Amino acid sequence: MKTMRISSSEGSARSRRSRTEAKLGYFGLIASMAFACASIVSSGDATANTSENIAGTQRVYGAIPPDQIEHISTSDRIKSVAASGSMMAIWETLEHGERVECLDCIPVIEPLLYDANPRTREIAAWWLRRRIFGVFGKGQVYERTVRTLESDTDPVRRMYAANALGEFLALPGIDACAAALERDSDPTVRAAAASALGRLNDTGNGALAKALSDVDSRVKLAALRSASRLNAFTDVSAVARLSGDGDPIVRRNAAELIGHLRAPEGVDSLLALAKDPDANVRNAACHSLGALHDQRARGVLEDLANNDPNTLVRDQARIALRRL
Repeated sequence: MKTMRISSSEGSARSRRSRTEAKLGYFGLIASMAFACASIVSSGDATANTSENIAGTQRVYGAIPPDQIEHISTSDRIKSVAASGSMMAIWETLEHGERVECLDCIPVIEPLLYDANPRTREIAAWWLRRRIFGVFGKGQVYERTVRTLESDTDPVRRMYAANALGEFLALPGIDACAAALERDSDPTVRAAAASALGRLNDTGNGALAKALSDVDSRVKLAALRSASRLNAFTDVSAVARLSGDGDPIVRRNAAELIGHLRAPEGVDSLLALAKDPDANVRNAACHSLGALHDQRARGVLEDLANNDPNTLVRDQARIALRRL
């Protein structure tokens, strides 16, 4: 009987603990929801107290000067700095306000996507893409940016919109940038769209390869640089055709990309580029031939190693011969 009484007491205690834990869990859930709502609705109260942050850091790390302690930006600070136009202040404030949910700040930050300073545009997109609310919903910032790229009459704004879509790192931007790369009449917009596809880690369903035949060198260079970042890019023939391009910078980047892709089908183009009149192109071709380890390049590389008028090309050819 004594044992039974103890078991009953223990069972009752466990039951009371379970009810208490359930109540605490319920109140904890309510408190969490209230805190989340407060952080969204409030523009200033949900942000960290700067003086408390400084005092806490100094308690842990000692007498650190306040100006060397990282602080969380308040909503008011974000709005004030965004209107100031100071790039360094904007960058610092938005970086320190990464986790500050401020719906009132979004309309103030959105125009910075079209600022003349590329660093300001970059940090504005970086901050906006971290918002839980107010950016990616229907009719909100992201959708407006896509529409700007598609239909704005100002090519500068379309170019900046393409930049922003690349920094937002969201899938809908792929189709928008691919369409701009293929159809926009302004080469600066097409170049920005090509760069954005590289940032989005996507070939744009072949748009990047098509851009390699663009009439403007800026577009081709942007496409080449983006292609070098993508494991999915495999259109070596489109790159190889650039061995006859009129711009030596395009030819050099094409030579570098063939080597980067480790594409044996590009050897013939590299052999032609190794005889290019531009020393930088020859240098890049030698490096890529060494990376491909193809014995067909030996004769050309030996000739360059012994007879090229440029010292760097001769040295690069000797290095490539060692790699064959």
